[in-house]
Parts: sequence; C-alpha cells; structure tokens
Amino acid sequence: MKIVDLTDERKDLYFVCLEDWSNEMKDAGDKKRLWHNKMKGRGLRVKLALDDAGTVGGMIQYAPIEYSFVEGKDLYFIYCIWVHGYKKGRGNFQKQGMGKALLAAAETAAGERGAKGMVAWGVSLPFWMRASWFKKQGYRKVDKKGMQVLLWKPFTDTAIPPKWIKEKKNPERIHGKVTVTSFISGWCTAQNIVYERAKRAAAEFGDKVVFQEIDTFDRSTLLEWGHSDALFIDGKEIRTGPPPSYDKLRKLIAQRVKRL
Repeated sequence: MKIVDLTDERKDLYFVCLEDWSNEMKDAGDKKRLWHNKMKGRGLRVKLALDDAGTVGGMIQYAPIEYSFVEGKDLYFIYCIWVHGYKKGRGNFQKQGMGKALLAAAETAAGERGAKGMVAWGVSLPFWMRASWFKKQGYRKVDKKGMQVLLWKPFTDTAIPPKWIKEKKNPERIHGKVTVTSFISGWCTAQNIVYERAKRAAAEFGDKVVFQEIDTFDRSTLLEWGHSDALFIDGKEIRTGPPPSYDKLRKLIAQRVKRL
C-alpha cells in the first residue's frame, strides 16, 4: 500500500469519490470541481491510498477548519475519508488498513503545517463516516447534532475544542408557490447529486415552483443560516443521505403542487 497526494491525472476520479463506474455520479454536476478549485489555494489537501498494484482504493480530503462548516481555530478538518467498499467498479478495499493509513498521513501532514489538532465528523449509526471508527483511532467526541458527532484529536495542550455551527433559521415559504431551497457548498458529491436532481425536478413544474440555491461556500452565508448542505421543500427539511432519487424528489414536489 502507498499513500500519495492527488495529482491532475486522478482529479476526475476524486471528483466522483472513486466511483467512476457509477451512473449515479453523472447527476453530480460540476460543483465538486468548482469547490476544489476555490479551496486548493486555501489549504485543501487530498491524499489517495493505492494498493500494491497501483489501484486507487481510498481517499481523504482535509483543510484548515476556518474554511469548513465547523467552528474552530488552528485545527485541520476532515471533510471525508472513504475507502471504496463495493464489489462492483474497482472492488472492495475495506478491512485492509487503508483508512488508518490515510488518517495517519493526513494527521502528520497537518501537524507539519502547524495544526494544533485534527477534527472529524461522524455519524452515530454504523455506516459511512462512523463516529465509532474515529474513536478507535484516538478521537474524542466534543459536540453532537442529531446523529452527527464532532470529534477531535488535539496535538497540543493549547488546542481549543471545535464545535458545530448552530442552525440559525430555515427558509420561508413563498405564498402561492411551492418553494424548493437547496443549501449547497460543493464539497460533497452526494449532496451535489441532491442539488442537481432537486433543481431539475423543480423546473418541471414551471412557475408553480420556485427553486432557491443558497451558496454556503461563502462563510458569512453559512453563519447566517447555520446550514451547510441541506434541502427544504416548503420549509420542511428533506433527508438527503443517501441521496433520494430524482423520481422521489419529483413526487415530493408534485404532492405540494397539488395543494396549491
């Protein structure tokens, strides 16, 4: 196994989270590429894990926490760490130590850049970005928001614990219209899929539906609302993990249109 930095020839693979075999990724649009281009000058780093044959099996992306959707200072934040676990496509690379190797490499690199600690987020349920996995790697819980857990590993005694940005407000309904509001930052391919599908579904209903995009890459906007990536239909938040299908989103919108 070898851990390497992202290079230009592997960027397209990174933009689709190593799932270049998946038709679903065609719905993701170009927001991940745009996010990466804006973030690469702000300290974003991406590392890949290669097996002995040179096949990419895992990835991690991390950046200074000041640019993330979490409050903190002098820390680095892990947006996600992912080891490909499907039999189809490039195959299952999990349970081979790639995740641990990626995390260790990122921690070392962040420390060399002066970070006082590393921060990660996880979920309390046993699937992607498991909080329990980070705890096994020496991370401690410092904050919680629903099923989302914020964890960290301080490198120095002077490190200040991070915390979630609190949700401030939800979008309001527009009288006589169905309102579809997408909060989108661009970092997450899965959330970009939700955005693209919701936008396309909303357009099918003409002027009966208003689609609103709120760009939370802008930190002042993020702090104003407290939502990083989320979807609301008529003020009600829609579960977006895993991404709902286009047909499901269209059905949800259609149900609201019938009530006008």
